[in-house]
Amino acid sequence: MTTHSPSYSEKLWPAWWIWLVAVIIGASVSLIFFPISIGLGLVVMVIGMALLLFALVITTPRLEVSDGWLTAGRARIDLEHVGMVVGHRGPAAREQLGPGFDARSYQCIRGWIDPVLTVQIIDPEDATPYWIVSTRDPEAVLAALGSTEPIRETGVSVTD
Repeated sequence: MTTHSPSYSEKLWPAWWIWLVAVIIGASVSLIFFPISIGLGLVVMVIGMALLLFALVITTPRLEVSDGWLTAGRARIDLEHVGMVVGHRGPAAREQLGPGFDARSYQCIRGWIDPVLTVQIIDPEDATPYWIVSTRDPEAVLAALGSTEPIRETGVSVTD
């Protein structure tokens, strides 16, 4: 079996401030134990920070285009079932996440990543009209998918 490198792969890592908040919350758990024992408090602080940082690492989704498949987080779809793919930035992205949002869509979105992609699903057996996926580099994902659609800066829905 031949393994192919992905056409595009990206981890949707949390923003720097989320890592900082995780460290602060993890460390604050130890405040309960410092009056009992400074040593115990330090151990709990290290364990608390490590657990929250580990949770951030394992819950970070991956966006990948590889071997005829699109993977976003836990979902995966064959590219033959993908229709129009459109990248959105700024007001267009906010339109997709707000007034233009369809609750039936699959979402792999991160609030700290502004650009999003809307991926139309053309599989007649799938009730999901489209995926909406955060990405830091929508141009690269569009290129990997072979899309020639420009990145939209103003709001237009993929389902229009």
